[in-house]
Amino acid sequence: MNASQETAHVLVVDDDARLRTLLSRYLAENGFRVSIAAGAAEARDKLRFLQPDALVLDVMMPGESGLALTSALRADNAAVPILLLTARGAPEDRIAGFESGADDYLGKPFEPRELVLRLRAMLRRAGAAAAEPSTTPPRVGPLRLGPLEFDKTRAELSGPEGVIYLTGGEAALLAALANRPGEVFSREDIAAALSMDDTGERAIDVQVTRLRRKIEADPREPRFLHTVRGRGYVLKPGI
Repeated sequence: MNASQETAHVLVVDDDARLRTLLSRYLAENGFRVSIAAGAAEARDKLRFLQPDALVLDVMMPGESGLALTSALRADNAAVPILLLTARGAPEDRIAGFESGADDYLGKPFEPRELVLRLRAMLRRAGAAAAEPSTTPPRVGPLRLGPLEFDKTRAELSGPEGVIYLTGGEAALLAALANRPGEVFSREDIAAALSMDDTGERAIDVQVTRLRRKIEADPREPRFLHTVRGRGYVLKPGI
């Protein structure tokens, strides 16, 4: 990594001291700045004065779980990308992670290199500084979604009351759909756009549902983000 390049800061939260040490060392060797916390309470204390570019949270921790902490952070509109770690790799567990607001999910045991790749993918989606320098694309006109506007350059959604918080996954999904309005995206297309692997159809549906809550007046009767039965989803912007 270039010495002059900004380095992404990751907060690792896990009650396993050995794993915290191993992850901290490996991530540092791969160019990240790393802080650690032994549980959700310590993480909350550190988040009062730290602004990490990403969180790596263990799901099963004594006291407040990683899922509960993720849900609480999202309820507070915290935009930091979150990757959950867990020994539970069943589809329903992954779904619970995405429903809580996580951006990615990695089952234990895992290859440390995969964690690095997933972190960098999350940071790219969120626009944070990862391993490569970024360039600013030319500005284009906003996409209208009724009273809302989506700035495709900034991946920023705003309305009459100001900017609407989007997670990294929600912003990446809306950006992908907005770049090809009127075109049907299969779940495989969406998984590729979000750098999501082996998550299954339900995980994609969860991301769509979360996005609908942000852009639709009635998510049960979507006006802009439509389901195309047997094919996938399509974004149809309008005033």
